[in-house]
Amino acid sequence: MKLDQRMQQVQLILSDVDGVLTDGSITYDNQGIESKTFHVRDGLGIKLWQLAGHNFGIITARSSHVVKIRMTELGIDTIRQGSDNKLQVGMQLIEEFELQPAQVCYVGDDLSDLGLLSKVGLAATVADGVDEVKSVAHVTTKLAGGTGALRELVELILKSQNRWDELMQTYRDS
Repeated sequence: MKLDQRMQQVQLILSDVDGVLTDGSITYDNQGIESKTFHVRDGLGIKLWQLAGHNFGIITARSSHVVKIRMTELGIDTIRQGSDNKLQVGMQLIEEFELQPAQVCYVGDDLSDLGLLSKVGLAATVADGVDEVKSVAHVTTKLAGGTGALRELVELILKSQNRWDELMQTYRDS
């Protein structure tokens, strides 16, 4: 199947966090408080995806209060943290949303993402994803994780779905 056809079918984007929505760094202060840096363009990309009437969710092996705060800020209800088996969680979410795997894009960057990437209709990774993930991905962004890569992917999909110009008009009119 051609890449454009894969993108046109996508109704749900699921994403890893560390290495995709962040640069993969985990920082702790002297009190053991974790911090992460999220790129604002990725946040707007998620908002654009939602504005187009689609759903977005995260599946991450780690659990972090910072992630919950950021996802809540973006209006994301589908937050699965502490998920060691991303394939199992991803397939459960696909069933919950009453979709077929072909209608789902998963974005991952490391070995724990391989199972789910191999099952969805659109497998995506970031520029600095590991080689094993790049070898199964249908799309590799030009940008690295945490630098707007998710936004880049959302734009590609929305343009393929002929929704981009319509969404841009809402910004021009406001």
